[in-house]
Amino acid sequence: MDVWQLVLVALVMLLGVVGVLIPGVPGPAIVWAAVVWWALSETSGTAWTVLIGSTALLLLNQALRPLLPSRRTHATGTRRRTLLAGGLAGIVGFFVVPVVGAVVGFVGGIYGVERARLGSHRDGWASTRTVMRNAGYPVLVELFCCLLVMGTWLGATVWG
Repeated sequence: MDVWQLVLVALVMLLGVVGVLIPGVPGPAIVWAAVVWWALSETSGTAWTVLIGSTALLLLNQALRPLLPSRRTHATGTRRRTLLAGGLAGIVGFFVVPVVGAVVGFVGGIYGVERARLGSHRDGWASTRTVMRNAGYPVLVELFCCLLVMGTWLGATVWG
């Protein structure tokens, strides 16, 4: 696979990861499609292993979806901007502090927006807990699964 195809696969994956944060966009399906595209072009043992692992992880994500709270932000009173800021901070955190940074960045991004909106640490933290209980956990789980797939693909591409 040449460099331009790898760049396009990475952009499609990034679109899928950001699509997790936008309602109505099937982020995990887009990320999985990018892995399939790469695996079909690469045709190595590593590529097929990444495809099988990412398929299993994203299917597990879909199976856990009914067990998590609703993602409907209007019904829970959560602002979309809050989840978007948390998601973008989680994406950056995943690559700055590998793997663990996604969770820290997501919760930290939500806290930062809520602290700025409400003005105090106590109110910001209480609002962050409420947002996470109402709509944050499903977004975080889906985002984390997509980031794990993207990170695995990146590792297999660079070191595989």
